[in-house]
Amino acid sequence: MNKLVLCLSLALAMCGAAFAQDAPAAAPKAKAKKAAATAAAPKAADPKHPDVPTILERQLNNLEKELVPAAEAMPDDKFNFAPSNQLIKGSEFTGVKTYALQVRHIAATNQLIAASLNGEPSPLSDKESDLGPEAMTSKADINAYLKDSFAKMHTAFGKFTAKNLDEQVRSPFGNGTASRLALTIIVLGHTQDHYGQMVEYLRMNGIIPPASRPAK
Repeated sequence: MNKLVLCLSLALAMCGAAFAQDAPAAAPKAKAKKAAATAAAPKAADPKHPDVPTILERQLNNLEKELVPAAEAMPDDKFNFAPSNQLIKGSEFTGVKTYALQVRHIAATNQLIAASLNGEPSPLSDKESDLGPEAMTSKADINAYLKDSFAKMHTAFGKFTAKNLDEQVRSPFGNGTASRLALTIIVLGHTQDHYGQMVEYLRMNGIIPPASRPAK
């Protein structure tokens, strides 16, 4: 009986020693596996430190929230308003765009650039590339065209990554190519430029732009 107990004790001791020898070797493997899994997992977005694509998307959202309500704020009967030289003494407004054409021009430019960013052919002929479809004249149709242009732009911005912003795509303005980032800057700057003109047109008609109205 004593011999049996002794044999069992020796066997248990040997197993314990073997486990102790294997454990240090297994630990680094487990750590390496965990580190690899952590590295492979996508990094969560940090709202306090957004990346460039996130910043660009936010800027587009802000512009859309200002511009679309402004386009809708001008009444139907004044949608084709354009300032005249008689309106302001010493001014020079000859040949300026009407309010409707300001909106249609923004939408057409957005449509052209969005098509390039999305890898699609130009949606407009050369003749219509500046002011959009000539047959589109009503406020409802032009504003729908504007909203559609922002929807397509959001699709394009949604494909941006930190690595592909400097990649070249078809230029929407003539031959050649342009980087995604360059076209994005054009979209944001160009839209802001014409929004400023729209604000002036609204003010000339006694209308406060929606983005400038006091909070209720």
